[in-house]
Amino acid sequence: MNDSAGSKEEVGALGRGLALLKVIGMAAAPMSNRELADTTGLPKATVSRLTATLVGAGYLRQSQDSERFSLGPALLDMSSSYLRHFDLRTVARPYLSELSEFAGASVHVAVRDELDMVVIDSLRPRSVLISSRLEVGTRMTMVTSAAGRASLAALPAAEQATVLQQIRQESGENWASIEPRLLAGLDEYARLGYCSSFGEWHPHIHALGFALHGPHGERYGVSCGGPAYLLPKEMMLGRVASKLLEIAQRISGETGTVSTD
Repeated sequence: MNDSAGSKEEVGALGRGLALLKVIGMAAAPMSNRELADTTGLPKATVSRLTATLVGAGYLRQSQDSERFSLGPALLDMSSSYLRHFDLRTVARPYLSELSEFAGASVHVAVRDELDMVVIDSLRPRSVLISSRLEVGTRMTMVTSAAGRASLAALPAAEQATVLQQIRQESGENWASIEPRLLAGLDEYARLGYCSSFGEWHPHIHALGFALHGPHGERYGVSCGGPAYLLPKEMMLGRVASKLLEIAQRISGETGTVSTD
């Protein structure tokens, strides 16, 4: 095998290993090699070699006395390292905490993973007994969440078009109902600087969202929201929206990271 062919095989093996990690990470319980093969479409022998390698490296943990796998401690080390170097969170957190207290709402910071937004930080107001608190790692769909729509709206035009095409392909026959809401969200962000989601991501949750750019070009979506009965639409638009935009501008003045493209 020549170097070129070998390199392609190594990259392919890496991609398959990462695909296994993602499937296991999203599963509700540890998965067997057979379940992983059925889910990914990979041969069971290939899956067995990959899981053995990942267990040996600490990225997977095998359940005692069974052929079932869950994520391993090496991934926790990587996640901790990522969060330690997440400079934007350190700078933005005081401002986002102020927004949370003012609105009486939870504030979540998320990053895009394909067509989902994954929560990486969460703040809850001390002044409110009942609020929505999404745990770190929670997934929100880009299509219906305020943070996801804002993140999409802030993408450069070419990348935004690519993501819209991916959403269209993934949604299939539902695209006809999804497209108007997405386009309305893009227009809302262009006009107002934020995106809204009133009962669309979750029927009992109201939220507003805006986008941030990290110091190294990273992109984040931020949502401010909570239970609809505590945060009616009129209050969110009439009171919270102006504070949200103020906080976005103050973060921009501090770091130059707010995305309004």
